[in-house]
Order: sequence, then C-alpha cells, then structure tokens
Amino acid sequence: MGPSNQANLATSYNNIGLVYYNMGEYSKALSSHKRSLEIKKIALPPNHPDLAASYDNISLVYDNMGEYSKALSSYERSLEIKTIALPPNHPDLASSYNNIGNVYYNMGEYSKALSSYERSLEIRKIALPPNHPDLAKSYNNIGMVYDNMGEYLKALSSHERSLEIKKIALRPNHPDLAASYNNIGLVYDSMGEYSKALSSYERSLEIKTIALPVNHPDLASSYNNIGNVYYKMGEYSKALSSYERSLEIRKIALPPNHPDLAASYNNIGIVYDNMGEYSKSLPSYERSLEIRKIALPLNHPDLAASYNNIGMVYYNMGEYSKALSSNERALEIRKIALPPNHPDLAASSNNIGAMYNNMGEYSKALSSYDRSLEIKKIALPPNHPDLAASYNNIGAMYNNMSEYSKALSSHERSLEIRTIALPPNHPGLAASYNNIGFVYYNMGEHSKALTYYEKAEDIWKKSLPSNHPHITLVKRNIDNVKKKM
Repeated sequence: MGPSNQANLATSYNNIGLVYYNMGEYSKALSSHKRSLEIKKIALPPNHPDLAASYDNISLVYDNMGEYSKALSSYERSLEIKTIALPPNHPDLASSYNNIGNVYYNMGEYSKALSSYERSLEIRKIALPPNHPDLAKSYNNIGMVYDNMGEYLKALSSHERSLEIKKIALRPNHPDLAASYNNIGLVYDSMGEYSKALSSYERSLEIKTIALPVNHPDLASSYNNIGNVYYKMGEYSKALSSYERSLEIRKIALPPNHPDLAASYNNIGIVYDNMGEYSKSLPSYERSLEIRKIALPLNHPDLAASYNNIGMVYYNMGEYSKALSSNERALEIRKIALPPNHPDLAASSNNIGAMYNNMGEYSKALSSYDRSLEIKKIALPPNHPDLAASYNNIGAMYNNMSEYSKALSSHERSLEIRTIALPPNHPGLAASYNNIGFVYYNMGEHSKALTYYEKAEDIWKKSLPSNHPHITLVKRNIDNVKKKM
C-alpha cells in the first residue's frame, strides 16, 4: 500500500473513531483511534502533527471512560510532538493545554487544571479571532474549575463570556450552546438560585434533544442536573424520575465502571435517603462507591462524597459509630483534594457534628458545626440554604445544652434564610418551625410551641410521604405539648 493510501486509511479509522465517540461507544472509538495511530507511525515522520492528533483522540476516549492516567499520558505525548512540530502560539498547542486541563479537572486537581486552562486561553487570544468557538471553550472550562473551587462569581462571569462568544459563532441549536446553559445552571445551582438553575438546565436539554442521538451521555447529564435542582427544591418524586432517566441512558451509553454511572447511583441514593427509604438508599450509595474505587484516583472528591453519603444513611439508621467513621474518611479526602474554604469541607464538618450530637458529645458537635458555618460564610451567598442548615444545627446544640435563648436566636436566623431561599412548602421550612417549637416547649411556653409544631406538620404533610419519620416526630411533639396544656 502506497503512502497516500496509508494516510487515507488512517484518516478513515480516525473518523470512524470520532463517530463512535460522539455516539458514546467508547471501546469501539478507542479501537479505531489506536488502529489509526498504528498506521500513522509507519507512514509518517516521528514528530508529525497528525500523530499528535491521534494521541489527542485516544486521550479523549480514555478521559470519558474515566481512565485519567492513560488520558494524561497520551495528551502529554501529543503536547511533546506539537511543541517540536508547531510554532509557539499555534492553536493546536492551546488545544493540548486545554485537554490536559480537562483531565486534571476530572481528577479533582483543580489548581493544575486552572493553570493548564489559562495557558490555553493565553495562546488562543493571540492565535484566534476574538469570537472563535475555541475561546468560548477556554472561558467555559475556566468557569467549571472556579465552580468546583467554590468561587462562584468568577465561574459565572467566565461561563457568561463563553456563551456570548458561542451565540455569535455557532448555529442556534449547536451542542456547545447547550453546554454553556448547562454550566451556567451548575453555578446558579451551587449559589442556591434554583429557579435560575432549572431554567438554564431545561434550555440546555431542549438543545441537546434536537442536536444529539437518543441515548447520548450528554442527555443523561441534563436529566441528572435537573434532578439535582428538584432534589434541592424538596421535590423528591420529580428528582427521582429525572435521576432514573439519567441512569437508564448511562447504562446504555457508558462502560460499566464509568464515574457517571456512580454519580447516578449516588443521586438516586440521596433521594431515597431524604424520602426516609434507607434500605433502598444504602445499596445505591454502596454501588456508587464500588464504581468510584475502580474508576477514580485515591483522593478524588467524589470518593469523599460516597463516604459522606453512606455515613449519612448510617446516621439516619441510628448507627452513629459507623456514620462517624464514614464521615471522617470523607473529611480526610476533602482536606487533601479541595481548597480550604470549599463548601464540601463545611458539609463534612457539619456531618461530623451531627454524629457527635447523637452520641451526646455536644461540645464536640458545637465545635464542628461552628467550623462548618465559618467556611459557609466565606464560600456561599448570604441567604444560601446551607447557611440555614448550619444555624439550625447550632441551635439544636444550644437547646441540648439548655442554653435556650441562644438556641432560639440560631433557629430564628435559620428560618429567616429558609423563608427567603426555599419554596413555601419545602421540608426545610418545616424543620425550622419544628425546632423553634421544641425550644419553646423546653422553655415552658407551650402555646407558642404548639403554633410552631402545627406549622411544621402542615408543611411536612404536603411535602413528604405520609409514613415519613418527620411526620411521626411532629405528631409526637404535638401530643406532648398538648399534654402539658
């Protein structure tokens, strides 16, 4: 076979690989790209740019399969070739730095990811016209890193700049527009602005439904993200439906140990947990952890999330020593993997506080809750629901320690935030009413206690299954206070 025929054959295998990749069939894509590379190694000089392109495509597949070390190795080989073969500010060098950033991002190494993405953006600003789609990609990726580092305003600014460029450069239903709407939704989600997040996610899904095959992994991501918002809004049945639709697609589209499958099992576990169905929740969380242990680096933040969630189920089942052990493992990983004021560190401190509370170690619990609140005040907007949760928990500790005026103050601050941040029948509002009622009960102010308990009961009856433990709890509280009257 002559050199031109070999080149054509390599191009054909490469193109077939790209099609399989876009269909989500990663093992077939990998096979095609490796065959293309074998032919190119025979036909081309050792540092030819087309070899770099093959290494890039192989890396992209490994990245989506969750095999990050293999992806990083191939991307770095590609960059070596491009550095020799191309001028110093060639756009393909920017692509390499961008791709290396993607892998570091997926590994949870956000500072390395940010450095790579910023190097990519520097080159693209020199090499490309001002509204080129690749500039939009750089701003998009920088936004994603800032989001995961808890720097939400920087993230939103980067994503909005990306979307502006894409609207000029791309056709109206291009998948990259969907990616921008999705990522803007992620930031609003992180900021606790759920209606804005839902609107952005739904716009993203509309575009993807037009632009992509029926079982494409990106559709699963949209259903997953919509499920996240419904979960945070307390609409658990809608959340479960969205998560299950996402899982269905991912089972068809992805390899069996892909991290996105773990995310789906994790999220389904979260919903069952909040619906009080702990026997369904625990197996989902454990399946998620099994996949993540195979697919992810040892200290990846998603492993911490799995340990955290398993700990919370054990907590809800009253197995506090198991719960404490799981949450401490989560905190260990997060201290290594995340910036010092990341919201997930606050979540771990909060959960450890909950364990100590139920073990009767109130001073240790209060210390953990206070540390959690300190981080949240730095990381989150002033009326974020997670701040309300911290004030609620601090109030509960003061109540247990019989410091009722401090308890009442904390619970009232929690209620103020939740009234602003949450829908009127959200279960979190009911929790605040119930807890304020409990403080008044302990202070001997039984008529005030009854008023707040009844408000809690009304909301929980509307928002939770009739056999949920919270409804049982508030009914018992109402009975107790009526006996005192």
